[in-house]
Amino acid sequence: MASLSAHVLMKKGKRGAAACVKAECAKTASPIHLNALLDKLLNPEKAIDEWETIDWFKWLMAGGSTPDEFANTVRRYDNATTCGLVWTANFIAYRCRTCGISPCISLCAKCFQQGNHDGHDFNMFRSQAGGVCDCGDTSVMKESGFCNQHGPQANVNKPSAPSDLMCVAEAMMPRLILRLIQHLREVSHSGAPDAYMFGIQDSDQFISMLHNFSEMGAAMRKVMTVALTDPQIYKDLTEIKPGDDSKYNLQSKKIYEDALKSLPNPEPPDEYKDCPSLQEQLVHRTFIEELVFWTVKYEFPQKLVCFLLNLLSDPDYKEALTRAFVLHYSRISVMLEKGKDPDTLSNRVVHVSVQLFSNEGLASRMADSLNLLHVMVISLKYMMSKILIQNTLHDAGKNFHFVADCSRPVMKEHSYWPLVSDLNNVLSHKSVAVKFMSDNNLLEMWFAFMSMFQGMNVNQRELKQHVEFEPHTYYAAFSAELEACAYPMWTLVAHLTNPSTVHLTQGVLIACLSAIQDWLDAINFTDANMSDSLQVSFHLPLHRYFSVFMCQAIKHQGLALRDVLPGPEMLHLMMMHPLRVQVSLL
Repeated sequence: MASLSAHVLMKKGKRGAAACVKAECAKTASPIHLNALLDKLLNPEKAIDEWETIDWFKWLMAGGSTPDEFANTVRRYDNATTCGLVWTANFIAYRCRTCGISPCISLCAKCFQQGNHDGHDFNMFRSQAGGVCDCGDTSVMKESGFCNQHGPQANVNKPSAPSDLMCVAEAMMPRLILRLIQHLREVSHSGAPDAYMFGIQDSDQFISMLHNFSEMGAAMRKVMTVALTDPQIYKDLTEIKPGDDSKYNLQSKKIYEDALKSLPNPEPPDEYKDCPSLQEQLVHRTFIEELVFWTVKYEFPQKLVCFLLNLLSDPDYKEALTRAFVLHYSRISVMLEKGKDPDTLSNRVVHVSVQLFSNEGLASRMADSLNLLHVMVISLKYMMSKILIQNTLHDAGKNFHFVADCSRPVMKEHSYWPLVSDLNNVLSHKSVAVKFMSDNNLLEMWFAFMSMFQGMNVNQRELKQHVEFEPHTYYAAFSAELEACAYPMWTLVAHLTNPSTVHLTQGVLIACLSAIQDWLDAINFTDANMSDSLQVSFHLPLHRYFSVFMCQAIKHQGLALRDVLPGPEMLHLMMMHPLRVQVSLL
């Protein structure tokens, strides 16, 4: 009966069928005839990118109008307050530091030129990782910098969409999202080389159709975001119901479950094993959560990334996407370590994360509810723990310290950069930085991570024979210390500007001093008299942290030198390695 219904509708032609479907959807939330037609058009055994099928979707969505007429009508009710234009690498964008609340603010050329930035501190730049226009977003920039099309006042007096305008879209959209999910599952099962790349190519027109829908404005984007974030919709469409003996549904579920097991999670410390974002078993409750999973699994394909970002103007969706991203964050570090093209993958990860973590309120909520800061530090530690080698400072036989191997691809190709960039982004928010510096366990983990760079890449002076080939590890070593250690340090220090935060500085100094003591014990350096005058490491991030935070406490927070210095014996030991660096430069 269902197939007959679909057959009868299709004989009416696309416009006629669409008019009938709209009349049905205007009366009921469970349109039998539309679902019968979608069962035929969305049959997962058909290729997802058939032009004729996609054209049917466009006409059905239009409800009796032409697709172009429908798109123009929907745009008239676009009450979005933010721009949200998504761009990829090499796009020319602007950054106004005068108007920016977040250092990551970006504006498209149109919004920048239509805003008032006369006399402001701004620059034009070529985007490296891609971005999204922030015009109209009060969480990342001041309203005075908005153009006349965006901001809280932009939708004043704009009419609401008629109640039946989006009724077909509301009925169709969950089924369209399900079809994309089914395709992504199928491709993962093929096992062919570069299957993921070809799988995205095979769905290019289908994803382009979803892009076109999202470009119709806020009214359509709301329909799409509800379909993506409603747990009941996901459950109804993906759960295997009793008596469901559909071979395809059972196989799709099995493929999905196998794929979940194939994306491992770094082993978290025992005290964080119950953290939702560090669970060994992933549990998805919405389409957006599963879609983020496939985005990670497929190494962030550009088309899929842009689709996710196109909908960010909806605040509920932005929260849901951020939660989904954080739930998969520790697994992203695994992908970065193993990725075939780490530079491209890094840029695409940051293309997403910078849009999510630049919002202070959102970043703070993720830190509270999903332990975002702990996830970031654990992910960084996991990545570096895979490339540790025994340190060779002083007597190698008595040195039990392990450091990052600067010759490994993770270091040479800066695979850690997206994680460090994200951490730096969230620490630029004072409320998040305060959480970081107030948590003793987090500080202990952070300095354990810093210790992996302490004393690395030892330089040994050769006196007997010419060194034919100089190692190229020095660049990787200096880059890593600058990006992974120094940048977060200066970001944290920027929040410690007066005596009201001196307790935070003292907490950092205590944790840092403890890490330095552990390091001295591990390298068996108990006597300040060095006998190995021919070796030196230029990498002492623990010493740098201690000295910088000590200077901040004295210069800006009212402490005296005697309040922050360790005892004479410890101070003597601490001084020797920095002095060795100075001597080596003479």
